[in-house]
Amino acid sequence: MVQTMLAAAGVFAGTNVDDIIVLTVLFLSARAAGRPRVWQIWLGQYAGIAVLVLVSALAALGLTLIPDRWVPLLGLVPIALGVRGLIGAIRRRDGDEEQPPAATNALAVAGVTIANGADNLAVYTPMFRTLGVGDTVVTVIVFAVLVAVWCAAASWLGSHRRVIALAERWGQWLVPLVFITIGVVILLG
Repeated sequence: MVQTMLAAAGVFAGTNVDDIIVLTVLFLSARAAGRPRVWQIWLGQYAGIAVLVLVSALAALGLTLIPDRWVPLLGLVPIALGVRGLIGAIRRRDGDEEQPPAATNALAVAGVTIANGADNLAVYTPMFRTLGVGDTVVTVIVFAVLVAVWCAAASWLGSHRRVIALAERWGQWLVPLVFITIGVVILLG
């Protein structure tokens, strides 16, 4: 169970490093303009992650049609995302960063989370395909706890501009490397 909890925490962190930047910007907006409200950010993030987990779990159920010996090949998806991210980071010039979409309520925050969640789907789906029911429940609970940690951390980060600059500088490298690691773990699993 501890191994499942640690793996779930690693997967969540790896797929949501980019979300912490978006959440931080949303909390900055909440402080500066009053919109979205803090509770709307929290609710929207929970709703968005819940949708991503549900879609991934349903997709994983569909993958039960794939023979078990082929399941590790699903690790190629996060590896491909990681390689693509590294290539993008190498090509990206200063000032070419995408700005997160404006979100003014909980539904918009959920929409931003879902729109930013292709990586979550790509990693969660093969992971859920390989987990049993008990490990899936543990994983979902860990994800729920970590959404709160992410929101609290982003709220704190939203008041420290130096931290935001560091996350924006190194996040483009960290996220792809985590995806590649997750993919290798799935391939070897």
